Amino acid sequence: MPLRTLRMPLTVFLLLIIAAGCGPAPLPSAPSAGTTEPDDAAVDTPSPTVSYVIEQPTPLPEYDAAPLPDDIGRLFSASGACADCHTGMKDRAGSDVSMGVDWPGAIMANASRDPYWQASVRSEVLDHPGLTAVIEDKCATCHTPMARFTAASAGNDSPLLDGGFLSDDHPDHGLAIDGVSCAVCHQIEQQGFGEPDSFSGGYVIDLELPTGQRLAYGPFRPARIPASVMQDVSGFRPVRGPHAGEAELCATCHTLYTPYVDENGEVAGTFPEQVPYLEWQHSDHAETESCQDCHMPPVDSPVRLASMGGGPPRSPFAQHRFIGGNTYMLKMLWALGEDLNVTASSHHFARKVAQTLEQLQERTATLSVGQADVRESRLSFDVVVRSLAGHKVPTGFPSRRAWLHVIVEDEVGNVVFESGAFGPDGAIAGNDNDADAAAYEPHYEMITDPSQVQIYEPILEDVSGGVTTALLEAKGYRKDNRLLPQGFDKASAGADFAVYGAAVDDTDFAAPGDTVRYAVELPEAPGSLSVRVELLYQSIGYRWTENLRGQNAPEIAQFVNAYDDLPNLPVIVAEASLTVEP
Repeated sequence: MPLRTLRMPLTVFLLLIIAAGCGPAPLPSAPSAGTTEPDDAAVDTPSPTVSYVIEQPTPLPEYDAAPLPDDIGRLFSASGACADCHTGMKDRAGSDVSMGVDWPGAIMANASRDPYWQASVRSEVLDHPGLTAVIEDKCATCHTPMARFTAASAGNDSPLLDGGFLSDDHPDHGLAIDGVSCAVCHQIEQQGFGEPDSFSGGYVIDLELPTGQRLAYGPFRPARIPASVMQDVSGFRPVRGPHAGEAELCATCHTLYTPYVDENGEVAGTFPEQVPYLEWQHSDHAETESCQDCHMPPVDSPVRLASMGGGPPRSPFAQHRFIGGNTYMLKMLWALGEDLNVTASSHHFARKVAQTLEQLQERTATLSVGQADVRESRLSFDVVVRSLAGHKVPTGFPSRRAWLHVIVEDEVGNVVFESGAFGPDGAIAGNDNDADAAAYEPHYEMITDPSQVQIYEPILEDVSGGVTTALLEAKGYRKDNRLLPQGFDKASAGADFAVYGAAVDDTDFAAPGDTVRYAVELPEAPGSLSVRVELLYQSIGYRWTENLRGQNAPEIAQFVNAYDDLPNLPVIVAEASLTVEP
């Protein structure tokens, strides 16, 4: 189906989660808050799941998955060598919890097909052609790890574009296009875990063991017969390696430092592009849970580890969901799936979108509205947002942002104040950075005007202090007011994961959240007022796409065209509402 058929006419105003058949789950009502009269109790009315109406889009296409690659190399085998035995695994309730169902639709499986990643790599290469080898090797290390590690171990270069790993005729294309596959994570040794040398793709994989004798680490001691079957079928011998469940394994790629250049285009240092492991380590969550506990949630009953010869049921079994928050890219992969020859079906993507929405809406943050007060012609109230996550919200790649959408209506439904509205192009009304690439929206303690909006985001700056979205120009952060995890002390945080900008001095911005005061000018005799608040999230902010436009390359055209055809509507992470009676 041509992607252009996904276009929809916009009826006004704002939001619909556009996964076919997947809507936001209902959220608990917000706590009660104060009113203008001490004898009158505030009414906490349940707000609708979808606050505004937008016309139903054309459903995303339905299709079957392309076959998983079955390439076998000197160090790695592609996912096709594992999937046959790790499909059809059931929990006690009969639900399919197998890797063969959960992994193919995940961003991890599609790390090398990701259109935004491919466009970003091409953009950096166009801007800095003299650093092409540096850029492509850095990006290949964690997005095409099997192909890149195979090449590096043989002393070869690691090209991605223009005849490199992403080209169909490259000899290691099958390994490259399999993304972050089984044989990568399950071969990583515990060497140097948590140390700086292990970050930025510094994982260690054995180079000596021959094919057929290579080790695959997992949390359980393998049974003899299933281990023999796995070795015969996949070429890997399963062994117990509890480190497969440690956060430090994830940190090898998800603690990423990228090079940046000075005014002369020379590499001048490194930039902490994403450091969720360091954020987690500086929080209370480091004492109670690992990355895998949230992103690979355990099944609540024992599970056989394989559908054929799987041995006795084991517990806890970590589901290979790899859930993040990137519903938008999942939908883009879904929309482009047949063109990209994805090894996930439309059913896989629908399942992954639903899992991701559940993660965002049940385990990410809470909202409440309180301390409401009307004096003369001004309504004042507090919006309190609290993070539930084990790292900053949002975290990861710095294109991500969350913000407060606040609407005040009078008793007949007229909007008397709105902050944080948005359009189908993904732009936020009032956001200085969406309007001007050289500007950015500051952090607020109080909002008094509709042109002001509280956005929780990182803003990157170059060596001259200018705002940028180009990683090779990013020296540091001009602003970083992303919500902090419980126990995170912003005063003692290291420079690579600290708070930056006005949030540093905001005493109401402290782990695990933020309190923002709104002071709204009202018409005379407003009567009953309704306050509705949403915490919204986007994985690709408007500016990060706009700054790609104008560059002529097929990867950029593919992403920009897909972005224009697939409205970049945010996800409602949390909601709260309050009725204030006169």
